[in-house]
Amino acid sequence: MTGIIVNEAVCDALFASPLQPSDALTAEAVADAIGSTVRRLGSPGCASHVAQEFGDHPDAATDRMRWIRELTADLSSCLFFPTATPPATAAAGAGLLPVAA
Repeated sequence: MTGIIVNEAVCDALFASPLQPSDALTAEAVADAIGSTVRRLGSPGCASHVAQEFGDHPDAATDRMRWIRELTADLSSCLFFPTATPPATAAAGAGLLPVAA
């Protein structure tokens, strides 16, 4: 599986998860949301949920996916550069904790 496919699956799982920008967004909380959603829906179920939401509520789905992509970019920077701290933006998950590599 390539990195792009894995990233898409992670974004789909987070999108389908109950995680919200107002939640305590630690690396552990994000990882738990990904894992529990994939176990509950499977990767195809997550993708189906994303498609359904984009069909039913395109504006809200666009905003949520934008937030998810910003969150995963912040998380990736912490994983690959453990001393880096993610940008503290309200939309992108302020309070995200860096994870040691």
